[in-house]
Amino acid sequence: MPRRRSPSPSSSTAPRNRTPQPVRVRRRTFGDFVKAFLAFVALAVLLVGVPVALAMTAGWPFPETFEPMEWLKQDISVSTFLSILTFVVWLAWAQFTACVLVEMKAALSGVGVPGRVPGAGPSQLLARQLVAALLLVGATAASFAPSLAQLGQTYDDNQRPTVAAAQQTPGLFAQQQEQAAGTAAAVAEQASHTEATPAAKKQGDTKFYRIQPPEGRHHDSLWEIAERHLGDGRRYKEIFELNKDRVQPDGSRLSEASLIRPGWIMEMPGDARGGDLVEMPDDAPEVSPEVRQQISDYARTGDGAHEQGGAQEQGGAQAQGSGDEGSGGGTAHVDLPQQRPAPGTGHADLQRPAPDQVATPAQDSSSFGLPEALLTAPLLAAGLLGALGHRRRQALWQSAFAGIGGRRGMEPPTPAGDALDVQDALLVGADPEGVRLLDRSLRGLAASLAAESRPLPTVYAAWMSNGDLHLQLAQPSGKPPSPWQLGQDQTFWMLARADAETYEDVDTAAPYPGLVSLGTMDDSRLLLNLESVPGIVSLSGREEDRAAVFASVAAELATNGWSDRMTITLVGFGEDLTALAPSRLRHLDGIEALIETMEAETRQRRGALGAAGHDSVLTGRTGPAQHTRWAPHLVLLAAEPSPEDAMTLAELAADASRLGIGYLVGTGSGDLPGAAWEMEITGEGRLLAPLLGLELDAQLLPAAERRAVVELFTDADPEHGPDGPGTTPPFLVDISEQGRPAVYARLVGPYEIIGLETPDGERSALLHEALALLLLHREGVHPRVLSSALWPRGVTDDVREALLDRLRDWLGTDPDGTPRLRTDDAGRLTLAKSVVSDLDVLRSLYHEATQGKGVDSRAVRGRLLTDALVLVRGPLLADRPESRYRWLTHEIVDAQLPLLVADTGLALAEFHMEKNRAEKAIEALNAALRTAPSDERLWNELLRATHALDDPERLTALASDLLTRSGARGLPPRTEALLDELLPTWRDAVAAVG
Repeated sequence: MPRRRSPSPSSSTAPRNRTPQPVRVRRRTFGDFVKAFLAFVALAVLLVGVPVALAMTAGWPFPETFEPMEWLKQDISVSTFLSILTFVVWLAWAQFTACVLVEMKAALSGVGVPGRVPGAGPSQLLARQLVAALLLVGATAASFAPSLAQLGQTYDDNQRPTVAAAQQTPGLFAQQQEQAAGTAAAVAEQASHTEATPAAKKQGDTKFYRIQPPEGRHHDSLWEIAERHLGDGRRYKEIFELNKDRVQPDGSRLSEASLIRPGWIMEMPGDARGGDLVEMPDDAPEVSPEVRQQISDYARTGDGAHEQGGAQEQGGAQAQGSGDEGSGGGTAHVDLPQQRPAPGTGHADLQRPAPDQVATPAQDSSSFGLPEALLTAPLLAAGLLGALGHRRRQALWQSAFAGIGGRRGMEPPTPAGDALDVQDALLVGADPEGVRLLDRSLRGLAASLAAESRPLPTVYAAWMSNGDLHLQLAQPSGKPPSPWQLGQDQTFWMLARADAETYEDVDTAAPYPGLVSLGTMDDSRLLLNLESVPGIVSLSGREEDRAAVFASVAAELATNGWSDRMTITLVGFGEDLTALAPSRLRHLDGIEALIETMEAETRQRRGALGAAGHDSVLTGRTGPAQHTRWAPHLVLLAAEPSPEDAMTLAELAADASRLGIGYLVGTGSGDLPGAAWEMEITGEGRLLAPLLGLELDAQLLPAAERRAVVELFTDADPEHGPDGPGTTPPFLVDISEQGRPAVYARLVGPYEIIGLETPDGERSALLHEALALLLLHREGVHPRVLSSALWPRGVTDDVREALLDRLRDWLGTDPDGTPRLRTDDAGRLTLAKSVVSDLDVLRSLYHEATQGKGVDSRAVRGRLLTDALVLVRGPLLADRPESRYRWLTHEIVDAQLPLLVADTGLALAEFHMEKNRAEKAIEALNAALRTAPSDERLWNELLRATHALDDPERLTALASDLLTRSGARGLPPRTEALLDELLPTWRDAVAAVG
């Protein structure tokens, strides 16, 4: 969590040791060659000499015959003990050989940490040391070998840095917080060195590393540098932070952790050790003058950059201080929360990652062309993704039950172009867990205050920072209810993430539905409460920049998960945005209509508050009157009003915060009469509010992304287009005997894969999940969508690429040599047609039966529908673990599959009823009901088929069963009307039976 800026120089300057020290360069010496030769001899003796000696003296460890019963009957003699001892020695040799192979493979590949051989701690340590010594004299030794200083350490000691690093970043969303924690650890380490004894200071702890040129297929990387010299590859973020944006010898800058070039200089953390490290080069005869000069120049750029940053922080602190002084006297002001541990919380709580910091471009080396505006807006992306999923499910049910568009809908249209990129960005950037915690935290606060008969405080803003939630109050409101705590002063209430996770869903109104994200500042996300602002909020800047801010605000307000009912009026823009939430968004043509509407609503709200005896809408959202809900009305006016209209709006907004009405008004000039808060959006995407002390990286929804988002929502409308959405599945398979697939995955029911060997236990679950995601998206999956689904907390490029390589190897190739996992022209991952799932077959069978060969042949239709229904073994991925497949919450396949099964059952029942085979029809309908138990169409057809048997008792029993299934809601109206027609006395009969 960022600190409040202070004018003290000490608070703005991190301790860093820049004292020049003599150069100490590690070169290959005669002793290194001697060690390498001795290591070679030792390996030759252990790997070759030992088995040869054993084979010559004791023979091979395996007997010529396998007769366990005869062995048990033999007497135990000295030769028996010698045979057992010989076998144990053979096992030890085999284990050591495996350790050498593992260490040698990792050394030659230069990628990652060597795998652990089970039960081979000391043996693997010895193998590692011998391999390191042997290859130390090679050109690429520094890229894989640990420092020879570790020869005296135990295997457990070598594992401790990794464990320690892992313990520094608890929580769910660890990616960016891990980076911040690593940087803080590096600063603390350097500070400890700075405060060390004079002898330690004389030795110096500022070290540099020069990026080595590639050797064969091996390329240097920050991960491997951290692995060699810091003991943990995950500490590469510390190296990145120390060198980010500093000018390199070739004039370029380090901007992304994965993009480093040979010849670049990297400053290393103070605890770095190992070969090829160079300390400050004042006197380094072993380094060429050119390199020594490059390192000296690079060190000076670090000093300059750091001093400049300190000056900027000090200047910012002075500006913040002046802003604080100007905020007195009751003027509304927004402050950045100060980093300070709350009472009763430990350091670990402060290190929890923020829920809005997931899978941002800073965490990934490339955005692959996805819209970064949505990748960096996790709350907005989560709201849009949730609303889009709800819209698609609603369209499926509407088209299935009402026959809209002439289809019995199962397949929504597949987006393409910009719409597909935006959908992928929503999947990657969305943070539904952060939205859930924010909603529960705010509602929990409202419920706690209501239980104490306390009113809701007026909240100007909310800051989400390092996993904690800070509410900035308009004025001190006493001690917050537990588990909330006071923040940096009396106007901040703070909730730690660990405490937020303890909240459960409560039945209370959303207390602050007007909160909306504006942007980020120092890794903290600001949500401004528009309805609490004492007047108009003005936004100046270029028209296209203002439009991007207005679109982002409107889209998040319309779809966020921490609001109930609200009205959002758009004026001067956004008529197309109403498709996102027609019940919330409305568009007015001009300012005249807006003023007329708001004058009437202002009078109405004043009268309602007076009649209810409330001071403001906040007192109506809690306590005895919370049922009134008092929904906010937020006005977004993009067109600049005239001075007369601006004054009229200012008069209406003077009492707006008490009435739950908020105004955000755009202006090109930057001077809007009557504006309480003034903001400006720059062409670089910065949102400035000098009087509020804010300078944010603005959250935007540019025009291109806005059009693509609207396209996603309009395409999900079942009435969109002249003929409605198409019914053809996205992937049809050859259902003949000649179309037998090479790989067949059973997803409908328990997950099974036929045609592939089961991968090793550690990676099996991950590979199975990745394959399931690809099978459910035959149109292709963006690599970032795949990694975001498998690792919601974020993942580095090398881990993702390693998984894809393993997935390609596992799936193999077709007989013609083409891989079964491919990359299309747009960079998305696709599966070959030889990889098929039972869901693909089910869709293809139903399509062929209703729109293909089954249309003209009754026999073919019946066979295809029967085969399709046989494939249904239960719900999708029935045995999936709870901790995995969380991406399914964003999918609509859970709604598609029951509809598909129900449509198949209905079609097969109709097929049988044509020949008066009611029992067969009932069998098909019951089979479909096991997967789609709530489908009313199946209930009704089951009643008709049972009625065809002319058995009133059986029909009465079925009616009783359906009544029991429906629960407290009772039978649906259509089902009840059908029963009245088929069995008028069913109520009395059911009552008699019951």
